[in-house]
Amino acid sequence: MNIEDIREYCLSKPMADEAMPFDDETLVFRVGEKMFALIALEKAAAVNLKCDPERALDLRERHHEITEGYHMSKKHWNTVSLLGNLSDKFIIELIDHSYDLVYKSLPKKIKDQNI
Repeated sequence: MNIEDIREYCLSKPMADEAMPFDDETLVFRVGEKMFALIALEKAAAVNLKCDPERALDLRERHHEITEGYHMSKKHWNTVSLLGNLSDKFIIELIDHSYDLVYKSLPKKIKDQNI
């Protein structure tokens, strides 16, 4: 997957938007104002995704393309290389997992705005 594919997919998620709250080089995808994916535009070689802590460890052990979240909480975030051998389907699954974790953590009031 490339950055445009990821951008298009992230923005297709319900209530998703994009922002650049940190600088002009980091594109952030959010749901309900909470981040679920980040991409450094200058490099565009990896995406940071939120992950269940136990699953995060397992993924890092099984895939050399997945490492601790760069500049993020190492417990809850992974950096996923887009230059390795991970399939598009698998990367989409990881994006879905990240989005779902964040969406489930939103207050009911915010979720109800999507109805």
